[in-house]
Amino acid sequence: MKVVLFCGGYGMRMRNSGADDIPKPMQMVGPRPLLWHVMRYYAHYGHTEFILCLGYGAGHIKDYFLTYQEAASNDFVLHGDRMELLGNDISDWSITFVDTGLESAIGERLRRVRKYLGSDEYFLANYADVLTDAPLDTMIENYHASGATVSMMVVPPQQSFHCVEMRETGEVKGILPVSELSVWVNGGYFVLSQDVFDHLPPGGDLVADACATLAGHGKLLGYRHAGFWKPADTFKERAELDAGYHRGDRPWMVWDDCSDDMPIQPAVAP
Repeated sequence: MKVVLFCGGYGMRMRNSGADDIPKPMQMVGPRPLLWHVMRYYAHYGHTEFILCLGYGAGHIKDYFLTYQEAASNDFVLHGDRMELLGNDISDWSITFVDTGLESAIGERLRRVRKYLGSDEYFLANYADVLTDAPLDTMIENYHASGATVSMMVVPPQQSFHCVEMRETGEVKGILPVSELSVWVNGGYFVLSQDVFDHLPPGGDLVADACATLAGHGKLLGYRHAGFWKPADTFKERAELDAGYHRGDRPWMVWDDCSDDMPIQPAVAP
């Protein structure tokens, strides 16, 4: 399946934390940006055709892949001026870069890349700023078995605030952490059919417009995932992911177990 990645937003919460120059998907986690980690996750499951919906910071994303350095995340042997890679990341990836506008809503960005989906009936989509260890194959299998138009991964709330239950008099009946409530929130990982475009108005939003309409028709599936899931909406969240990477706590890197099986590919250093 092709993978549509929404990476053109302003990322205001990240920018307000002092990261004005770099778009949110290009914030670093270990030696690679968030966007790479998301793409590597999909590639692990065999989905290596990517469509990037660009907007703010498009130049940073284009330059990163145009000057991609495999040695940053792969072992290698240097023979004089020749580099022998002991692994590779993106040699089999196909990446389509599409300018979808600075101010476009997510749904409009999706509409603007529809032609690049070709005749594929089904595709995947992601916000490009959330990491998870969810079993993508199972997510896709459940989607096909359901007959839904769209499947949305849902996760328990991650916020740390408490919900307060009160009587009309103001007396507090109970206090409960929001994470313990029996509610689920949008996790940002989608499986879709092209029928979604029938419910996506120009300038519309994927969730508020298309998914809400499909839910009313019984055509939206929620895939519950209670395992690792972490967004990087803020500088603090991104820093937590980066710290986890450096101490070896990397549950989203589901491809790690297969790293020893990667083919050796000789390359000449520039």
